Amino acid sequence: MDAPESLAQSVGRGLAWKAVSQVALQLSRIGVAVVLARLLTPSEYGLAGMVLIFASLVIVFSDLGLGAALVQRPVILEGDRSTVFWTGLLVGGSMTILGIATAGLVADFYGQPEIKPMFAVLSITFVLSSLGTTQASLLMRTMDFRTLEVRMMIGTALGAIVGIAVAVAGYGAWAIVWQQVATTVASTVLLVLLSPWRPRFTFSLASLRRLGGFGANVFGQRLLYYLHRNIDNLLIGRFLGPAALGAYSVAYNVMLVPFSRLSGPLQEVFFPAFARIQDDPSRIAALWVRLIRVVGAVSIPSLVGLVVVAPEFVTVVLGDQWSSMVPVLRILAWVGLLQSLQTTNGDILQALDRTSTLLRYTILFFMAHLVAFVVGLHWGIVGVACGYAVSSTVVEPLYASITARALGIQLRTVLRGLSGVAQATLVMLFAVLGVRLLISPELSPFLRLAVMAGVGIVVYLPVCIWRAPELVAEARRLWSIRGRSTPTLEAAT
Repeated sequence: MDAPESLAQSVGRGLAWKAVSQVALQLSRIGVAVVLARLLTPSEYGLAGMVLIFASLVIVFSDLGLGAALVQRPVILEGDRSTVFWTGLLVGGSMTILGIATAGLVADFYGQPEIKPMFAVLSITFVLSSLGTTQASLLMRTMDFRTLEVRMMIGTALGAIVGIAVAVAGYGAWAIVWQQVATTVASTVLLVLLSPWRPRFTFSLASLRRLGGFGANVFGQRLLYYLHRNIDNLLIGRFLGPAALGAYSVAYNVMLVPFSRLSGPLQEVFFPAFARIQDDPSRIAALWVRLIRVVGAVSIPSLVGLVVVAPEFVTVVLGDQWSSMVPVLRILAWVGLLQSLQTTNGDILQALDRTSTLLRYTILFFMAHLVAFVVGLHWGIVGVACGYAVSSTVVEPLYASITARALGIQLRTVLRGLSGVAQATLVMLFAVLGVRLLISPELSPFLRLAVMAGVGIVVYLPVCIWRAPELVAEARRLWSIRGRSTPTLEAAT
């Protein structure tokens, strides 16, 4: 990479750990999702979805964006660390109390009284999560992804065991709630045990003021992004019912799998890397173009292929009871494709201390999607998905343009980097469509899916290597630095 060798080693080692953990986590998550989808009805899944709409607020309110400031600032003091910890714990405890107190109001909003105890139990995760967010930020700052990924793998596995056990016992939607709680408990305990840092009984208003401006913008952006990610589910649950929400939320999750499980790890690795080279935008720009090409090489063919094989995929993986989600899945695949190409935009703007620009864009982003969801609601879940696709087509290219301007490059530079992947995907698309027309409809859905997926992979890989040889060079570069060590906390500060 163009970055200094020590940074390249840290990034390579981080990506290696992320690759290992993502294989394990995705096998676990997909397996558990399939098992729970077969054990629960769409209505039960929808009830849990109504509660889980609020689950990601844990991330938003865990540290008010101050953890990101710990990662971004060139120098931090012990007072900064402890102040962030005690602030996060205060906010987490307050959110837990608020969640328990308002559980009845949430149940009344949905008209589903059984949600009240579920929401109260899930609210415990606010304070539990806040106990480890500062440690997680400090480990991210030092790019110690081994510790972060080990605790995540163990926590997810324990949560999966609990969720399946509760579902088998016949407790319905509670299975997903207890899965979330168990994962949070295990992850936090492991994070505290594995982190070398311990909070001190000190609180600095000066630290809070110094980090607060950056953190406030990050918090605002996270809150608006949370609202965007959940307002469609909230509206569907309120006006269309739990069965419709169940179908939509499963389609949404399937759409996200090809890129969110890839983008999340990349964001965690590259945000601290970008922060270290924040004074060299040209180096960040070159790295950004390469990252988009790598992400696009996975997400673009995956989501385009999903559009073609959606009926067979739903039948084989989830069962016939989920057939109503097929058109929604196809529409949301376009949304996923657009979003996948914006993977690290926010991290770049944060690393460059452009959080006010990021917040202004997120306000526009949220308003555009809100209007689309409200209008689309009149045509059911397909209408909501169509509205989402239209608004994403407008706002996502704008996000890329803002990031490109911040880095001093033209957007066409990014598009040129994707041309080889796009060409290979187009060839793959025609091949899979041709196979779909040729294979007998009498063939079982499983065999039809296997044949189409196999043809897609066999066609895409060699064409992609031919048209985008840079991807092979990226793989070799990462392999060459895969096993080297990361810097210590003291070196990073």
